[in-house]
Amino acid sequence: MTAVKNGDTVRIHYTGKLTDGTVFDSSEGRDPLEFTVGEGHVIKGMDDGLVDMTEGDKKTLEIACEDAYGPINPSARQAIPREGIPDDIPLEIGTMLQMQTPEGQVLPVTVVEVEEATVTLDANHRLAGQDLVFDVELVAIAS
Repeated sequence: MTAVKNGDTVRIHYTGKLTDGTVFDSSEGRDPLEFTVGEGHVIKGMDDGLVDMTEGDKKTLEIACEDAYGPINPSARQAIPREGIPDDIPLEIGTMLQMQTPEGQVLPVTVVEVEEATVTLDANHRLAGQDLVFDVELVAIAS
């Protein structure tokens, strides 16, 4: 049977969990996720973990944060003046907002602190700093 290698297009079912067992994402009830291995469409630990699997294989991947969404980057948190945010935008901790970089790229941020004069926004991925566990099933190798 053919084994997965970089450059293969694969279809997988998966359940992503934190190390405490909390599920943060799953393909359950959806079509399998399809992507090309090694092209950076998924986190590095997923790409690496699928290599050498064959169709029908099931595997649990334990992925360190460095091979997932990386460590928390303190410089990705920024306090901005509160008056710079329109009044109609909710400023509750945990609120997800979108900012635009000077180059025009949309950047998702989370409100992490609200003070009288400033609002602190965090552009780290919500799973940054987390080791992850994925239960995967290789449904098909399409190429």
